[in-house]
Amino acid sequence: MPIRQSIWKIGHEIKELSTTTLPSEDDLEEILQNRVEMLNPNWLVIGRQVPTAFNHYVDLLAINRDGSLIVIELKKARTPRDVVAQALDYASWVVDLDPEDIAAIYRRFSQSSYTPEIGDSFDDAFRSKFGISPEEDELNSSHQVVIVASTFDSSTERIVSYLADSSVAINLVSLKVFSDGENRYLSRAWFIDPDTEVTVVDKEPWNGEFYVSFGEATDERNWDDARKYGFISAGGGLWYSRTMNLLSAGDRLWVNIPQTGYVGVGRVLEPARKADEVTLEVNGAEKNIYELSVRATYLEQDIDDNDMAEYMVRVEWCKTVDRNQAVKETGFFGNQNTVCKPTSPKWKHTIDTLKRRWEIDD
Repeated sequence: MPIRQSIWKIGHEIKELSTTTLPSEDDLEEILQNRVEMLNPNWLVIGRQVPTAFNHYVDLLAINRDGSLIVIELKKARTPRDVVAQALDYASWVVDLDPEDIAAIYRRFSQSSYTPEIGDSFDDAFRSKFGISPEEDELNSSHQVVIVASTFDSSTERIVSYLADSSVAINLVSLKVFSDGENRYLSRAWFIDPDTEVTVVDKEPWNGEFYVSFGEATDERNWDDARKYGFISAGGGLWYSRTMNLLSAGDRLWVNIPQTGYVGVGRVLEPARKADEVTLEVNGAEKNIYELSVRATYLEQDIDDNDMAEYMVRVEWCKTVDRNQAVKETGFFGNQNTVCKPTSPKWKHTIDTLKRRWEIDD
């Protein structure tokens, strides 16, 4: 049945707020361009009214930290069949965009009348938003479609539900405006839980082995420490640390330093904990990383903040190499999540190559 939203004000009496008109399509487009976090805080808008190769325009084009592209299409005054067909048509164009195309789209966007104050490059904008540089091999490795409107009818929802069940990454977002006197409120509701969305990408069954991105671009953590004392770590926000909860004792993981290459493979000894709670044995004595490291801070300043703190997973290494011996090849798997369970065909190729290089026997 169609998505329905209501808001009640709780006070001396419980009052249901009345709905009012949604801003015009242009106004809504501008709101979402400037505050795309209303849809997802981990998205960066890289284009507005993006011209396609077949003389149509994508309302908004965004990218997430993994390099996945998001087509954001406003419903406007079109029939359900038209709006879904148009959005899928845009997706068929987006799938072929390469890194140079993405950079050019952002360049036009940053120089347009829509964003007169923006002038940085795509790489600069990506680093400013996510704190890391984009991995060229991962740009547009997947994409998804999001259709935005105040209401949707049953026909639209049936079509989208069918497509989503068939592994097409498409979703609906209902944005409805409510009023309370002079105050107006914008409410959001997803048709499909966005945390369960699929992305359009070639997949194969997960092989049970984990990918780890070990970020040491700053002085927050250091591979020499991780290699010597047996751990991986991440922090600075739940986005970075929470995926470490995927790991359990006995899991095998392969470690990649972004922009550098693969540097190790090992087995998990225990689940993730805050770094100050993890003891590392050195010469018969148990110490934490803050007592041991002179190379990195491990976010010691955030030690009392559970969201921002550094988290650590102890690892028994099977093989490690110095960063100057890291293995990096075109076609290797890369991802900007700290931990993930890859289903890309690149993952098997990456592991098979590393096993041969490092003489790893299953």
